[in-house]
Amino acid sequence: MNLVFLLEEPSAREMLKGLLPRLLPPQVVTHFMVFEGKQDLDKSIERRLRDWLRPDSAFVVIRDQDSADCHEVKQSLTQKCRNAGRPDTLVRVACREIESWYFGDLAAVERGLGVSNLVRLEHRSRYRVPDNIHTPSVELSKVTRNVYRKMAGSRAIGGELSLTGNRSHGFRVLLSGLRSLVGSYCIQ
Repeated sequence: MNLVFLLEEPSAREMLKGLLPRLLPPQVVTHFMVFEGKQDLDKSIERRLRDWLRPDSAFVVIRDQDSADCHEVKQSLTQKCRNAGRPDTLVRVACREIESWYFGDLAAVERGLGVSNLVRLEHRSRYRVPDNIHTPSVELSKVTRNVYRKMAGSRAIGGELSLTGNRSHGFRVLLSGLRSLVGSYCIQ
């Protein structure tokens, strides 16, 4: 099975490279289409999905919500996938940014970045619900004293993220969707 990820930025790929080998069975081959931001992803998605010719492929689109309405973003992306003839594409919108997923597992951030005393932040009201943090990338830089950088940080943290204990609802929904998608292909 080919699992093809359409991503708005390279940092998402770096996180997934660390995460996916621990989540997916070895027979799943991953491919990454990385775009130059959300506008590039939004305008190119239909063509890229239509042009993919490898059989036995499933698709996953991951995009940040940023300041847009989450439901509208997902609805728009889902419609574009349908228009491209790929209605079974898994579409996931990270509430605000993928860094929300990192806030859901501050122990992973500590291990990945070599920064201590972050786990204690999980009990503060502003970090208790990771998906509600307004600008998680900025907050992550602050709480790590600028150790976190998008590319290197995502690369370091991705391999540390827990597959079971993340407090981010969005991250848990991503994992659930991936497990379901891969499971449906692997039993065919």
